[in-house]
Amino acid sequence: MASAEEFCENYLVLDANEASLYDIACILICSTDFLNNKRFYDQSSQDVEKSTQSFRQRWLIFASVLAQKLLIWAKKPLALIGCLIETWLNLLSCNGGFFGLLINSIQGKVVMPWESPEKFTSIVGQLDKRLKLGESIKKGDGRYNESLAMMASKLSYENGPFVQSAVLDHLKMEFIGFYKFWNAYQNQFTTYATMFQDTSNPKLVVVAFRGTDPFNANQWMTDFDISWYELKDMNNSGTIGRIHGGFMKALGLQRIKGWPKELDPPPNQNDEHPYAYYKLREKLKEILRMNPNAKFMVTGHSLGGALAILFMGVLGLHEETWLLERLEGVYTFGQPRVGDASFGRYMMKMIKDHDVRYFRYVYSNDIVPRLPFDDKSLFFKHFGSSLFYNSFYKGKVLEEEPNKNYFSLVWVIPKYLNAFWEIIRSFILPYWKGKEYKEEHIQILFRLVGLIIPGISAHGPKDYIDVTRIGTDLVPAMPNMTNDDEEVVGKTD
Repeated sequence: MASAEEFCENYLVLDANEASLYDIACILICSTDFLNNKRFYDQSSQDVEKSTQSFRQRWLIFASVLAQKLLIWAKKPLALIGCLIETWLNLLSCNGGFFGLLINSIQGKVVMPWESPEKFTSIVGQLDKRLKLGESIKKGDGRYNESLAMMASKLSYENGPFVQSAVLDHLKMEFIGFYKFWNAYQNQFTTYATMFQDTSNPKLVVVAFRGTDPFNANQWMTDFDISWYELKDMNNSGTIGRIHGGFMKALGLQRIKGWPKELDPPPNQNDEHPYAYYKLREKLKEILRMNPNAKFMVTGHSLGGALAILFMGVLGLHEETWLLERLEGVYTFGQPRVGDASFGRYMMKMIKDHDVRYFRYVYSNDIVPRLPFDDKSLFFKHFGSSLFYNSFYKGKVLEEEPNKNYFSLVWVIPKYLNAFWEIIRSFILPYWKGKEYKEEHIQILFRLVGLIIPGISAHGPKDYIDVTRIGTDLVPAMPNMTNDDEEVVGKTD
């Protein structure tokens, strides 16, 4: 394993590829010396004693490595299952349903969706097929930017030709590009993003990071990787905090060098293996130089939300003041925690200094914003207020979403009752709010998962799209940014 010592003095790095089943089993029962002598585990000496002394901390390392190991083994089967499911769903949707497919098969007129990639949708697109902004959403409305951000986040799950077609034909905006990015630690492409531009005045460039593809094991490994690095500022005068290693690797963290301000060779000369942060940063500079009045927003759902706010964090690390002043806002939906309290204070100061708007949307019992845990064993914390919405789409601005670590006996019955109500609501909503809120059959089936694990079905983009259209408008209620630790960073249990 490559050491992090070159760019970071305080770190924990896990590499499931180097762990055997025996190694994983021994994590819980063997001594600290056992971990220190294993290639799958690398930790700075200053943190070894306090991070490996408790059973709960050992358990978290065990769970992270085991989950990643299982995903390594399941990579091909999971991709195959996803391919079969998405192909079948697209066959149905392109041929008018099951009976339409049956008739077309008899007549020899079956429409093959893979022959037209601009019509082939992912499982996320099948769950919610809306491609336009809501009928009531107009340019200049308070909901416009948040609705556009969520639609961009949903589109980022699709393939390039589909996104281009949706942007041009449905959103009526200028398509800039669809990108896939290299992960130097996994030695493959794991990160995807799309860019387009609202050409009405003032011009707004949208950068949307893709969240976790349900059938992509590499992206799930990014989520389960609890490696972390404590980064120094550019002047080495102090640290900006500990940050989730999996998210940084997906954004473009460099082996040995960490986050150099410039790459060698530069991003435009490294198109074979582009890195997300560097490529998008240069593309934004290029576009914004040609449009003096234009601004940009960064957005994402789930993992995409973590990458969106971390993108801003690295801009601050590199003192990219010109870009930060052109940043209209960061919009995240179902975003997991990305760093510790120090990183939260660093981010809140940057948000205040550059007058950037940060909106972190959380819907109901969504499990992902409640991960990784915020407790004494792990240090991950949210920062800034959350825009929290219940299953009636009624919202409040809260310091922390309720049941912040998800697992609580007090919340078990309310969560299952709420999941049952969400299934009932699926049939009521189109009569209550309008035809555009009718749910697809696959989405209703997905709701049934909530009767087993409520937080999974609550994470889908369908509810976040509805939140931005019919939920309480909370933007005017957002508090002013402060540097008060208790206000900007969640408390530890």
